[in-house]
Amino acid sequence: MSLKVALQMDPIGSVNIDADSTFRIALEAQSRGHRLFFYTPDRLAYDDGRVTARGFWIELRREVGNHVSFGEETEVDLGRFDVVWLRQDPPFDMGYITTTHILELLMPGVLVVNDPFWVRNSPEKLLVLRFPDLIPPTTIARDLATIRAFKERHGDIILKPLYGNGGAGVFRLDPNDRNLSSLHELFISMSREPLIAQKFLPAVERGDKRIILIDGEPIGAINRVPQAGETRSNMHAGGRPEKVGLTPRDLDICAAIGPVLREKGQVFVGIDVIGDHLTEINVTSPTGLQELERFDGTNGAARIWQVIEAKRRGEG
Repeated sequence: MSLKVALQMDPIGSVNIDADSTFRIALEAQSRGHRLFFYTPDRLAYDDGRVTARGFWIELRREVGNHVSFGEETEVDLGRFDVVWLRQDPPFDMGYITTTHILELLMPGVLVVNDPFWVRNSPEKLLVLRFPDLIPPTTIARDLATIRAFKERHGDIILKPLYGNGGAGVFRLDPNDRNLSSLHELFISMSREPLIAQKFLPAVERGDKRIILIDGEPIGAINRVPQAGETRSNMHAGGRPEKVGLTPRDLDICAAIGPVLREKGQVFVGIDVIGDHLTEINVTSPTGLQELERFDGTNGAARIWQVIEAKRRGEG
């Protein structure tokens, strides 16, 4: 089976080929005989009844500095493709949301991964609210009085933008901190969105576990350990990836959320677990495939394509 595959993503020429999950997914697709078309989100369009994109047919190779060859720039009708990948990084802003509306018009004839309707309706820090027994104490609010009351109840908290990513804008406010009002003022001046506050989990010092689920089933995990003196464990913020296994609690969390992810068409998902608590469900552009493959030998990209190929055959 040879599929026509479109990749909606950030510029592929500048990715880290030893870390980027989209590159690994695309390289696996190419090895399976699928054709690859690349475009950036700003080149997506709805044009008189068609969903189109301007971009390039590409060939990939695992050669640093020489990992992609581009064909001539061309416009394609995405309705003639088999698979379209929604893989650009957040921020999850109105530009991102608009692409989900446009890509949704391709379905069901085209398989869009992850399903854009449920990506739009399942932001990372909001989808977890469906599982209150699995998450740490949490509040989502723009009102300072609500956030201050939450901090008074829990003492040591994490405050961050609701739609941020990669550890940007994450602050720990311990019981002695006096910066809540100033931080609130700063955030409110930058955005009209609410903030999210969660009780600080000391277990983060031992790492923030990224568990990868494919079609609702866990395939493995990596542990992301923060640098000394850091609260954030995100690899974008300097977190160190380590080999780690899945605990019984991890498996319980996956068993609780896996059926929901599968039902909503979220083929590739990365969840974050600190200690015994689920903190995020990443459906927009999860990472970790290459680290997992290095640590465990688990080819998550191949598993993803097995699921997609089955769906295109009508088996999923």
